[in-house]
Amino acid sequence: MKNVYISVVTPVYKCAECLDELYTRLIASLRSITNNFEIIMVDDGSPDNAWHIITSLATRDKRVKGIKLSRNFGQHYAITAGLDFAKGRWVVVMDADLQDQPEEIVKLYNKAQEGYDIVVGKRVERKDTFIKKITSKLFFTIYSYLTDTNIDGSISNFGIYSHKVINSIKSFKEHTRSFGLFAIWVGFKRIEIAIEHSNRKKGKSSYSIKKLFTLALDSIISHSDKPLKLFLTSGFMLSFLSFLYAIFLVIQFYIFSIPVTGWTSLMVSIYFLGGIIIACMGIIGLYLNKIYDEAKNRPLYIIAATTFKE
Repeated sequence: MKNVYISVVTPVYKCAECLDELYTRLIASLRSITNNFEIIMVDDGSPDNAWHIITSLATRDKRVKGIKLSRNFGQHYAITAGLDFAKGRWVVVMDADLQDQPEEIVKLYNKAQEGYDIVVGKRVERKDTFIKKITSKLFFTIYSYLTDTNIDGSISNFGIYSHKVINSIKSFKEHTRSFGLFAIWVGFKRIEIAIEHSNRKKGKSSYSIKKLFTLALDSIISHSDKPLKLFLTSGFMLSFLSFLYAIFLVIQFYIFSIPVTGWTSLMVSIYFLGGIIIACMGIIGLYLNKIYDEAKNRPLYIIAATTFKE
């Protein structure tokens, strides 16, 4: 399909039962903008029958393009795969579980026509579980602090992006992917607008607390050196406080004749400093591991099958 006006990219994982409704609602929404669109569904190693449904939709409607990855690479890698094949002048990125409502695309598009390159949806009221809301808020608070960015937890990947924004993001080849952070980093004219967030109709989120923690750690290590600076600052502070304490002990002994005691305090100090040193070495090890991963230069994803030919 040539001269595509809007591309919709959606990673698919454990939400096969949503795909037929997603397709129907996307068609209705996109038709109000243009008939020249494509829907790219990326099967990220989904364990259900998602690929069967995607191929069925692609057979009925050539505007649906299916990409099947060889295994589960992760949401942001699936998005990357979809973006690499997107040809639209505008690209919509959204989840496939219908929490991102297709009807909101019109609102995002209309705002983009006011001269914005990036229009992202800000969820007025998140329809998530209490635990997910709390862990998500904690994640974004720590993430924003350690990456020196101001990331709002009510904002997800759901948005519309101009082709030049997508081309810029496609030039990023690092292996730790964060589409939302990439979209912030590239710049361009951006705005956030309120959208309605829906309940997850079927299935459950694949992001457990463990996965959120791993994602946060990987993203922070990959996009910021602030943890190293914090440990460096802590080391200088501990050295300075130790120097002051040493002066205090000398004055206490030579001027006030108070003997220096405290085997317990000595052992506590040793264990405390030992823990700090080990933690610092661990942080350095994580950074070295990221360098090692990048040096291997493996592909970001592997495609097992597609429903189209390029």
